[in-house]
Amino acid sequence: MESSSIMGRIGEIHALDIHAMEAAKSRLDILTKPPGSLGKLEELVARLAGITGKALPSFPDRAVVVMAGDHGVCEEGISAFPAEVTQQMVLNFLNGGAAVNVLSRQAKADVLCVDIGVNGDINHPDLLKRKIRYGTANMAAGPAMSREEAEAAILAGAGIVSEAISKGTTLFVTGEMGIGNTTASSAVMSALTGITPLESVGRGTGLNDERLRHKALIVQRAIELNKPDVNDPVDVLAKVGGLELAGLVGVILQAAASRCPVVIDGFISTAAALIAIRIAPEVSEYMIASHVSEEQGHALLLREIGLVPMFDLGMRLGEGTGGVLALHLIDAACRIPAEMATFESAGISGAEEGLQ
Repeated sequence: MESSSIMGRIGEIHALDIHAMEAAKSRLDILTKPPGSLGKLEELVARLAGITGKALPSFPDRAVVVMAGDHGVCEEGISAFPAEVTQQMVLNFLNGGAAVNVLSRQAKADVLCVDIGVNGDINHPDLLKRKIRYGTANMAAGPAMSREEAEAAILAGAGIVSEAISKGTTLFVTGEMGIGNTTASSAVMSALTGITPLESVGRGTGLNDERLRHKALIVQRAIELNKPDVNDPVDVLAKVGGLELAGLVGVILQAAASRCPVVIDGFISTAAALIAIRIAPEVSEYMIASHVSEEQGHALLLREIGLVPMFDLGMRLGEGTGGVLALHLIDAACRIPAEMATFESAGISGAEEGLQ
């Protein structure tokens, strides 16, 4: 399946609605404040209007999609945590005890936990079972998965979004869990951008300097061995990526095709965003970068795909935590034009013509 065929299954991504954007900007300019004085919040309102086609956008029903999958490359000792932690953390998500659960409760967002490639069987009534395989193969010894498996995972992610939209969800946050997934994300980043593993690889779960160098060597070995085609993002994903990355690619593409904003979390989510952009460049208009992670390659990766993060809190947890925090800023941006008085309604004199 070519990238165009994937989009044929997911749907066309349209340009932003210029009329809605102009209407949103016009509304902002008559509110009781100097024009443009709320800075990036005003830019955000206009883009959300363009995405949704509504001059006064709002998102009462939103969800963070936590894609979970294991990585065979953990055999190479690239993580400070054992691989079984993936399965244990999925149960933690389902029981409401993880950081993303806490922050999602505060932000009034649903947590959709998806088993797309955990190396084990989990039974829980709230788990969304979309397992493609029991973890990827060791990419340092061969391809992480087949092309068909990567495509199936993309379409599974797209299906999760379609199902959520049918129940009223209109905004999505990308989340993930998978011991070893910073290694896969670094490999995807280096393969698609040419940025060296020494620059793309970070400490992940907390590696020391020696194991950090080892991790970079493993990424380099995986790229040299598998020779992913840099002009074929699905080939790169299959050879050196991960199942949860593939699932998030589907989440991003389907959200955009459905005119829903998608909030990008940290390094792993941004690696998925890079693949999505290489499949369908127009998807970038629908992405909102939440934060910049402490993971070394994240700032470089954000610049590579042209996304400007909203904040930097020194976070590096993943799960969708930074993305969920960004919902508070999105809510603030949406409430400004909906609730703020205009100069006329408040009986306040506006700026004098020519002095603005």
